[in-house]
Amino acid sequence: MILVTGATGTIGSELIRQLAQRGEQVRALTRNPGAATVPDGVEVVGGDYADRDAVAAAMAGVDAVFLVGVFGPHSNADPGLVAAARAAGVRRAVKLSAIGTGDPELGWIGTWHEPGERALRDSGLEWTVLRPSAFATNSLAWADDIRHGKPVPSRTWTGAQGVVDPQDIAAVAVRALVSDAHTGHTYTLTGPEALSEYDQAAVLGSALGRPVEVVDLTDDEVRARMATAGLPADYIDGVQQGTAFIRDGRNATLTDDVQAVLGRAPRTYTQWVADHLSAFTAN
Repeated sequence: MILVTGATGTIGSELIRQLAQRGEQVRALTRNPGAATVPDGVEVVGGDYADRDAVAAAMAGVDAVFLVGVFGPHSNADPGLVAAARAAGVRRAVKLSAIGTGDPELGWIGTWHEPGERALRDSGLEWTVLRPSAFATNSLAWADDIRHGKPVPSRTWTGAQGVVDPQDIAAVAVRALVSDAHTGHTYTLTGPEALSEYDQAAVLGSALGRPVEVVDLTDDEVRARMATAGLPADYIDGVQQGTAFIRDGRNATLTDDVQAVLGRAPRTYTQWVADHLSAFTAN
């Protein structure tokens, strides 16, 4: 049995699809099981990370677990999940982290995954850490503006990143969950090219057959948007440190880790757009 936490999120939902396609036994942990859409045969269980009894029940009888913590400056979700996995006798764990974790130049935000990574490495479990770069699916935040012919907002300006398809992240997670060949490895997962949000808009425009205009957001505008979304001030401060890091061109990292694990090149952003173009076209 493989437990997937964060089961309705971007990576969790794709991971469940791929595991089910392989015929693996899968259990999905989500706070709202009634709203979860999963493939046939996947067991859905409810529970919040703060509910220790629910997490313990979800871990029961599990051989491997995919850990998606609560990203933020004061979260202890990951260490708690690791402790629950140990207590339940789970053998293997794969943690979703983030590119740049532990890099002092990244600032405070670069420390937010460290407690979870440290807890996992010290746990005695067979562990693998995945540190993906920017998700291709982040572009879906532009979908409504693009459908209505509006400019899309850019938070990171011309700063390039190794934009990665979540399909590849999930595929690497599958390999790490079902095999001991990846135990003790930390993989930095990127796409094949470093792209800015302007580059991504150009790819979308080419696919749509019309230009997609980009407008840069100021720091104050970015902060205001996050504050309106209800995010706390210290979280916003950390995210803005990461934004500055990207704008300065310091997150243009590319690796061959996807190729090394999957035996094929990572999917391109152009391929991702082709698969999801309907999200950007008028209803």
